[in-house]
Amino acid sequence: MTSAVDTDADTTSAKRPAPPSGLLAVARAPGWVRYALLAAGLLVALWLPNGLYPAVAVDILCWALFAVSVDLLLGFTGLMSFGHAAFWGTSAYLTGLVAIHAGLPFPAAVLAGALGAALLALPIGYLAVKRTGIYFAMVTLAFAQMVYYVANEWRSVTQGENGLQGVPRAFFGADLTDDYYFYYAILPIVLLGLLAAWRIVHSPFGRVLVGIRDNPARARALGYPVHRYKLTAFVLSGFLAGLGGGLFAVGHRFVSLDVLHWTTSGKAVIVVVLGGIGTLWGGVLGAALVVRLEDWLSFSGFEAIGLVTGGIFVLVVLLFRRGIWGTVAHLARRRAATRRGRSG
Repeated sequence: MTSAVDTDADTTSAKRPAPPSGLLAVARAPGWVRYALLAAGLLVALWLPNGLYPAVAVDILCWALFAVSVDLLLGFTGLMSFGHAAFWGTSAYLTGLVAIHAGLPFPAAVLAGALGAALLALPIGYLAVKRTGIYFAMVTLAFAQMVYYVANEWRSVTQGENGLQGVPRAFFGADLTDDYYFYYAILPIVLLGLLAAWRIVHSPFGRVLVGIRDNPARARALGYPVHRYKLTAFVLSGFLAGLGGGLFAVGHRFVSLDVLHWTTSGKAVIVVVLGGIGTLWGGVLGAALVVRLEDWLSFSGFEAIGLVTGGIFVLVVLLFRRGIWGTVAHLARRRAATRRGRSG
């Protein structure tokens, strides 16, 4: 049965004029190329807090996880969520509360927040995946605004507009007050989250998701429970978003209502589109570019940061419709095909 869906998904994707995913180019590359890209990525991750302000490097890691979680839905399931801030922010608050009141090590607090986000994603996803297109996006946005309202009104727990302050970075007595050392403490967690996302999209489950994205009617005709697959992807995406949100809360040692605002969801979508929808690693690249640009503009005294990031977003959409990573992968495929044609 899996083979049939895989074949159908590949056939449908082949008929599309512009496949959104750059994963195919990487998968077809020689083994040494894949390992070289992996080694280069790890080296960049290890170097990052030495080349950038460590707090900015921490934000890049958190937003990279958030963007990958959004791309898991948008790029591989075909679901545009405008409400992912609900999971990012819920995990941030839960992580902060667990860390403050229970005194657990920050990895345990972050895991508790991510599980809470996944639990919240279950009922929201159950109702939302029954809709498609703009209706799905609006349902997720509506639920996210409800979560924002609850957090704002439940001041005895969330402290309302004052936010949670003094979120500790407890880790078995280790001193992680310096962002430089905290970066390396959370790097393994982020890498595990990215590895989980990679494994999901490369598994038979991920191939079924692509088949559902390209032709849900055909997947349903083959006997696959489309809504159940979408719901599972939604919950997994919520967990990854929660993982990033929890790390963000501990990294800033402060949780405000901004983590639940709809603009946070919009920023995540922008990051994914800039990097490349359906490329997975494009979200990581987009997060690095957007966070670094915002930091540079803020230190330069420029206040209209949204104007610059919005303008860059428009340019990328007009000139690089596959996003930055997707465009590079597409050009690499074309160059490889040209070389094969000449050698043949």
